[in-house]
Amino acid sequence: MPQTPEEESLGSLVAQASSHISDLVRSEIELAKAEFRFDAKRVGMAGALFAAAAFSAHLCLILASFTIAYVLAQWLPNWLAFLIVTVVYLAGAGAAAFFGYRRLKGLAGMKRTARSIKDLKEIASPDEHLPAVRPEPVTRDGT
Repeated sequence: MPQTPEEESLGSLVAQASSHISDLVRSEIELAKAEFRFDAKRVGMAGALFAAAAFSAHLCLILASFTIAYVLAQWLPNWLAFLIVTVVYLAGAGAAAFFGYRRLKGLAGMKRTARSIKDLKEIASPDEHLPAVRPEPVTRDGT
């Protein structure tokens, strides 16, 4: 015999609510998994395309380097033309490394996190500077 909502007990209502919440959480997890799979495939394909583009750009840089060296070789000896191109690239790489190092040197690290963890340790552990409070033994007569 079905009960009306007014006749249902509090326990059965809580059980139903718990069941509905559990179903909702499972559904949300499945939705997140499906979205993640779809996004992961797109990110993987985009990464592969970026890698192909980077490889092609690298090959173009090599060919452009030879072109510049051969153009310089019209006025200079071949070895000097190629040396000039190499030195220009080394200077560019050195400048990039220098500026990258300076950017890393300016990082603050995880100072706030370290401070927060230190504060939590101080809160969680008893203060060493205060004497330990020990309860006085109680006798049967209350003294």
